Parts: sequence; C-alpha cells; structure tokens
Amino acid sequence: MTNAVLIVDPLDRDIERILSAAGWQTAVVTTAELGRLAHPAAQCPPVVVLDMRGGRSTPPSLLAVKQAHPTLGVVAVAAAPDPTLMLDAMRGGASEFVAEPVAENLVPAVQRLAALHRPVPTGQVFAFLGAKGGVGTTTTAVNVATSLAKAAPRKVLLIDLHLAHGDAALLLGAEPRFSIVDALENIHRFDEAFFRGLVTTTQAGTELLASADRALLAHDTGMQQVRTVVEFAAHLYPYVVLDVPRSDAAALDALDVASSIVVVANQELSTVRSAARLASTLRQRYGKDRVRIIVTRYDKQAEITREDVEKAVGTRVTHMVPNDYRLVLQALNMGRPLALENHNRLAGAFRDLARDLAGLAPEGDSVKTKVPGSIFGRWSVRG
Repeated sequence: MTNAVLIVDPLDRDIERILSAAGWQTAVVTTAELGRLAHPAAQCPPVVVLDMRGGRSTPPSLLAVKQAHPTLGVVAVAAAPDPTLMLDAMRGGASEFVAEPVAENLVPAVQRLAALHRPVPTGQVFAFLGAKGGVGTTTTAVNVATSLAKAAPRKVLLIDLHLAHGDAALLLGAEPRFSIVDALENIHRFDEAFFRGLVTTTQAGTELLASADRALLAHDTGMQQVRTVVEFAAHLYPYVVLDVPRSDAAALDALDVASSIVVVANQELSTVRSAARLASTLRQRYGKDRVRIIVTRYDKQAEITREDVEKAVGTRVTHMVPNDYRLVLQALNMGRPLALENHNRLAGAFRDLARDLAGLAPEGDSVKTKVPGSIFGRWSVRG
C-alpha cells in the first residue's frame, strides 16, 4: 500500500496514466465507494487523488475518511487554480491542489504526501486524571512532561484535554495561539506540518497543545475525535502526556492508546474513595497493568497512610509526592515548572515519576527509596 494511489471519480484516464507511468499503483473508485473507507480499520492507501475538473465539488464522504485516517494525503486536481474550488478542496481535507499542466504538477504532489505517510514509531502516552479537583493533576502532568523534555528535548508533547480554561499553559508560562479545540475542529486537515503548527514550544522544553479560551461550539466532542488527536500525536512524538478532565466522558473513553493511566489522589478521605471508584472503572476498561495510583501532597503525619490508600484502591501506590505548597505556588506564579529545579525533593519526585513511567534509568542524585514488589522499578519519596 505504500506505493498506491486511489483516484476518486476521474473525469478521464489521464490521471491514471500519469501516475502509472511514474511507477505508482493506481486504483479507481467512485464517490460512493470512497465512503466505505470511513472506518479506522479500513485499509487505505497513503494518497487519494480527487478529480475536481469540470467544477465538481468535494464529496462529503472525504471528510469522514480523513477523520478515520488523519495521515491520509489528498491531492485535488482542477483545470485551473480557482480560489473557490481551492477553498472547497482544503475544507474537504485536501493537502495539495494541482492545476494544469497536470502532467507536470501531479507526481511531485503525490510524492510529497506519500513521504509524509511513512511509518514512524508510536510514542508512549501517559494520561493523568485527578480523583478529585484540586489534587494537583495538572501540576503533575506539567512537571512530568518537563522532566521528560529535559531528557529528550523537542520530543515531548503535553496535551491539555480540558477543552476550555485549562491551566497547563499558565503553569508553563506559555501564550499559545492555537488549542485543542482547533485540533478537534480540523482533524480532516491533519498532516505533520498542520499539527505542529497548532503546537506551542515552551521555555520549559516541552511542546504544548493547550486548552482553549472558548468552548467547542460547533458540535459535541466525540470519543473518536479525541482518540484521533492523541493517536496522531503519538506518531509524531516519542512521549505524549495528557492532562485529562475526569468529567469529560469522551476523553475518559479515548485512552486506548495510553501506555499508563495515572490516577492522582491525596490523603483526604473523599479523594481516596473517589480514587477507588475511578481506578476500578479504568482497570475494567483498560486493564489493571496500565492503571497507576500516585499520592500527591504526601504527609507522613496524616491519619490516612499509604497502606490505607492502597487498601482502598486495591493496588499499590507507586509514588508518594511530597507536600510543598510554597514551592508549588511560587512555580505557578512564575510560570516555571518545578521539575526545572535541581535541589528540592518535590522536583526530584516529579523527575523520578517521569523517568519511571518512561522506563528510563533513575537519576543518581535524587532522594528516593524503592518500593518493594514493584512492577517496573517504581520509586517514591519518603516524607
């Protein structure tokens, strides 16, 4: 399929002859047959050529196909560079627009899109969910992403899945131009260049697909849309960190690609009870091996101990992140993640958590103690 081109409803056989002469395998389908590819499991070639000569418009089914296969490249062919046709093609999912002379312009356009379709390793995805509001989920996600970015610069993407008014950009001191809403509304336009154009590079080293200042008004967000964004990101970045709103059903149902799902709790009774329910639901859906529990703001003097939390949630707590409200507040006000610091235990705990999740060797200078019976070298900080 890597050298195949699908031609949709051609006006004549010119397109087929041009591509065949250049060594491409071609297949011709009607507009109705194109719609059958609008399923993620359908086998789809890397490039589709849409014949718009004669003033024909973009078939409605193309948008659904692009949503199911966001890496698909689409070339629109027209007799002339008509702005109206060009806009229609781009809205329908076309990445390239080719006008006469077709014989000269078509093959280079197909080659460019086929090159973008090359297989790439799928990155690891770490999803963070708070058992309750205010437990530090966004702080944890931001600092884990920052810690990974220190080890792998420009290879970490943090996605704030709060559709509106999320805080990840604030904690990173970033002022993004685009957001997760722009991604969800333009899935049909996804290619590497477009997706990276939505992302903000932060001073902390991680890249960010931020929350929006507006809600998604055009339509409700569906599980498949969120999943498509996350899966596409995982093809571009070795590490993807998700800040997941626990109240968003679409986001919770779209975590199939996640390598680890981390439930963030603290030593408050209502939070522990909520963590137990959430962890149970996630284990049933995604398997117990992918669900992790961590405790933030850990206080060794608290009435609820780590053993109490473990008994309630039914699994081992993998990390205990120490409490330091003053440092967290200072970092928030400065827009500088704590993980960038080298000499406090809270920053070390975030770095240990990040390296643990990613399977990286722990830092030799961090204060830590190994948790007995761990699955993959879990670490926790003693309070």
